[in-house]
Parts: sequence; structure tokens; C-alpha cells
Amino acid sequence: MASGKNVLIIEDDEFLRSLAAKRLEKEGYKVEAAADGDSGLKLAADSAPAVILLDLLLPGMSGYEVLEKLRATEGTKKTPVVVFSNLGQKEDVEKAKSLGATDFLIKANFTLDDVVGKIEGYLK
Repeated sequence: MASGKNVLIIEDDEFLRSLAAKRLEKEGYKVEAAADGDSGLKLAADSAPAVILLDLLLPGMSGYEVLEKLRATEGTKKTPVVVFSNLGQKEDVEKAKSLGATDFLIKANFTLDDVVGKIEGYLK
């Protein structure tokens, strides 16, 4: 599998997860998706994605915890992680960045085209 085009989406909102996956697949990406942090971490370890799209509000483990674990794991510590969340307070953005988020997109401010553009930028 060409890991250069492999994207992992960790998002609990089924509609948004499905929409983002379809949009990325249309652009030629291989997409894996998880509805919670535990599943997301397992998929990240198994599939070595080129980019991870991560929501912060997840059932069970928060996106912050997922991000910490991704950064502490050899196989994913350098993988670009784009946080895509409704949380947009300065503290949320700073906390995500301090934990190693590559980018922070607030859902209300970005279209799926913007998200695809960001992901493409990290894969160049």
C-alpha cells in the first residue's frame, strides 16, 4: 500500500466522518476511519497513515490524549496531525499545538475543500 496517499480520520460524528472520507477518496486517497480514540490509535499503528485528521471531542479518550499517544509512539511521532474540531478557543488551539498538532482547523471555518487542500500540502 502506498502510504503517501493514506489518510486516517478519527472523528466520532458519523456524517462528517463519512463525508470527509468520500471527499478524500474522490481525490485518490486511501482512507481509514475511526469513531473513537482507541480505534484510531490501533489503526494508526497498523496502517502508518501519511496524515491524520483528528477531532478533539471523542467518546472515551479525548483527541488531546490521542494526540499525546501518537506523539509518544515511534511509528506516528512525526506523522502530520491536523486537528479538525469545533473547539476553537485560543487555549484549545495552544494546547493542541503544544501536544504536537501540525495544524488546527475549526470546523465552522473550513470547507472539506480546505481540508483536502491542507492534507495535500502535507503530502508534498
